Amino acid sequence: MNASGSSAGLGLLSAATWGGSDFVGGLGSRRAPAMLIVASGHIITFFILVCVCLGAHLALPSRHDLLFATVAGFEGSLALAVFYRALAMGAMGLTAALTGLLTALVPVLFSIFSDGFPRPLTAAGLLGGLVAIWLITHTPNREGPATPPRALLLGALAGTGFGIQLILFKMASGGGLLWTMTSARAAGSVAMILVILAMPPKRPWKGFWQFGVLAGVLDTIGNLFYLRATQLGRLDVAAVVCSLYPAGTILLAALVLRELPTRRQLAGMALALGAVMLLSA
Repeated sequence: MNASGSSAGLGLLSAATWGGSDFVGGLGSRRAPAMLIVASGHIITFFILVCVCLGAHLALPSRHDLLFATVAGFEGSLALAVFYRALAMGAMGLTAALTGLLTALVPVLFSIFSDGFPRPLTAAGLLGGLVAIWLITHTPNREGPATPPRALLLGALAGTGFGIQLILFKMASGGGLLWTMTSARAAGSVAMILVILAMPPKRPWKGFWQFGVLAGVLDTIGNLFYLRATQLGRLDVAAVVCSLYPAGTILLAALVLRELPTRRQLAGMALALGAVMLLSA
């Protein structure tokens, strides 16, 4: 398998584990505050990663890699808090779609600027992937209230923040992946604690640890797959394929909760498969 194919394959693994993480986190959010689930997942996986790195006597990466990983972890957690705030303000469909699209589009534009334009087949796959992300994540709100402009603004800020995090992870992927992820988790844990202190959850603080640990472990594995994908191929390919993760969440919801996807989402998943095939060529 060529480098593009390997990168796209790892991107799919990342999307699958990220989708599983969001599914578990979504289930937990029905019983406990979402921020507590995310924070507990960050903190537990940070300690797990520290133990693994120290136990295996892994060499520390360069300060350059650690710095970019730390910034990525901190600003990515803040972007997540902004995203949750945007979702809480009104109709979620358009906000989530805008966030998902920008998460992939920002790294694509950065990659074109830094690496040049991709091959025609790759460019077609990237375009198909971006359209697939929109179809999968955007649920038209025909009867409910219109999405507030402020929610769209916050969603755009969150998507830009997530996209920047993917770029920073790429820039931090030159060293050891486990230490890089440990640095990101440490900074992300600090950011989540600060958010919770600034905006304490109003719901009871119970029943979040189990969901947080499982969601955090899956999210960490997805991050490691993504970091490896960026080492093997272009940033834009890895970012677009990884950003298809909502498809995994939707499929799990269909299998476990019998929440069937819409025709629009199924069309987006079919387009996503075609896009991945082009990106793997």
